Amino acid sequence: MKLVVAITGASGALYAQRLLDHLRGQEVHLVLSDYAKEVAALELDGGKLAVPDGVICYDNRSMRAPFVSGSTRFDAMVVIPCSMGTLGRIAGGTSDDTICRAADVFLKERRKLILVPRETPYNLIHVRNMERLIEAGADIIPATPSFYSRPQTVQQVVDTVVARVLDHLGIEHNLAKRWMEKES
Repeated sequence: MKLVVAITGASGALYAQRLLDHLRGQEVHLVLSDYAKEVAALELDGGKLAVPDGVICYDNRSMRAPFVSGSTRFDAMVVIPCSMGTLGRIAGGTSDDTICRAADVFLKERRKLILVPRETPYNLIHVRNMERLIEAGADIIPATPSFYSRPQTVQQVVDTVVARVLDHLGIEHNLAKRWMEKES
């Protein structure tokens, strides 16, 4: 698959790291907001995102990325974690940076756009923005972990969300036990 992964400044940099760790073998184009870099410095071991070899990185202030044009083919885009500010700008059609412009392109071209908001509680504006995006064709996968697999570590908790993202991308994985799945 040819994918765009965008990381914004919402707390939850580990979600983005674990997704990148499990996209090996895919063509990945990566863009981070300025705040994403700050959050990663606070939340991740080593103080920064570990970008796997082969991932192509772009500045969030450049329109020279191929995925900001509908004429370039990509399979899907994931914004993980997705701040409510970014979600709101996407819902409003504001293409003021590379991430928002790319999301706008994915919506207008009817390509898969997955947003992983990490916010609680939601206010009415958040809910209405999510509703607008669902109506426009986006998939909203809140960073809401499951616990029926009895995760024992923070990474295992995070992986329950990343597994859902991979499912929606159609990428095989064994990150988390599925509901009622037999132990192997």
